[in-house]
Amino acid sequence: MLTVVALLFFVFLFINVPVAFALALATIPAFLLGQYLPMTVAVQRMYGATQSFPLLAVPFFILAGNLMNTTGITHRLLAFARLLTGWMTGGLAQVAIALSALMGGISGSAVADAAMEARLLGDAMVERGYAKGFTACVIAFSSVITATIPPSIGLILFGFIGEVSIGRLLLGGVIPGLLMTVVLIGTTWLVAKRRGYKPDLPGRPRAREVARSFRECFWALVFPVFLLVGFRYGFFTATEAGAVVVVYALVVGVFVHRELTWRNFLQAMEHSVIDIGMVMLIIVMAAVLGHAITIEQAPAAITAFLAEFADNRWLTLLMVLVVLFVAGMVMEATVNVLLITPLVLPALTHLGFDPVHVGVVMIILVTLGGNTPPVGVIMYTVCGILNCSFSEFVRWSWPFVVAMLALLALLALVPQIVLFLPNLLM
Repeated sequence: MLTVVALLFFVFLFINVPVAFALALATIPAFLLGQYLPMTVAVQRMYGATQSFPLLAVPFFILAGNLMNTTGITHRLLAFARLLTGWMTGGLAQVAIALSALMGGISGSAVADAAMEARLLGDAMVERGYAKGFTACVIAFSSVITATIPPSIGLILFGFIGEVSIGRLLLGGVIPGLLMTVVLIGTTWLVAKRRGYKPDLPGRPRAREVARSFRECFWALVFPVFLLVGFRYGFFTATEAGAVVVVYALVVGVFVHRELTWRNFLQAMEHSVIDIGMVMLIIVMAAVLGHAITIEQAPAAITAFLAEFADNRWLTLLMVLVVLFVAGMVMEATVNVLLITPLVLPALTHLGFDPVHVGVVMIILVTLGGNTPPVGVIMYTVCGILNCSFSEFVRWSWPFVVAMLALLALLALVPQIVLFLPNLLM
């Protein structure tokens, strides 16, 4: 049965059926059999997937991010990122990476960040002489930073599915996100140096200019710190943090920046409804398929299979990471988190791996898969906006893929890099 469901799912993806409906249609054989998954159970699973208190964090953070974007935060962060990195070799490319790191504390979505930066910086980079493939790759790969630094929607979903502390997961994403920023800046510098791309600024900015720009976007930069301090001292849970952050965004927009008009508010609400609807539709459909997978005892079978490699737990981890990377190439990151987490997390925790460590590495890996063919959602988004061919994107992507995989290998082999902050603060 699982083989039929899996084949149907990939067939629907291949013919461009939206992911949520591909998930639903793939369970048709289970519906027809009835014995395994009656229609009433399917409906109950759809409804049950929405009745989760921790899951409320997702729509709250999406709304908060859209509210922050409509209050001029993005342009303030862009100016700050330009001062921080515009003087480096590669100029605007380095600005794109720094902006993704700064947007990590606001957006939490790699696809949203990639689309925003492609529209904001893509044409300007091409006009300055940057190759389209290079431009698209820098924007696409730097968006993975946004999905790692809190608040990360992927980490929240992983915590919800795997019953792992969301506060510890968000803390665990901080150092890997910063390391990713450094690695991508270094990779971009090497490529830009070879191609002769010039800095965007004539020299390093004065400290006074940086300080003034910092003050202008202070309320955005303090946003992730505010979250982490709240988690550390137990002021709020992840769900409550989402609600608090929405209020925070409203206060900043109305009373601090004074740019949140009624029209902007309605625009932010409209974008949030679309984003939340997309994510929740995938979640409820994945819940049905996930139940079918559980009925077929797939998690137990996978745990038993991986247990055969218990003599070498690192080989087991490597196998899982390879599967995750391949899955990231053919499925959207949210779907991967919802479907694969219950399959592999029990086996890895049984072998002694910390679920926070597994979660952070997994989210980075499946998000990275969005930049690889054949079904790279981030790749398609950026290439579509910049009118860049997929072949050109792939040709320019290999230095970034190698750099990111090297970083992932380091994070996988040295768990303390991920666990340092969670263990220190929680």
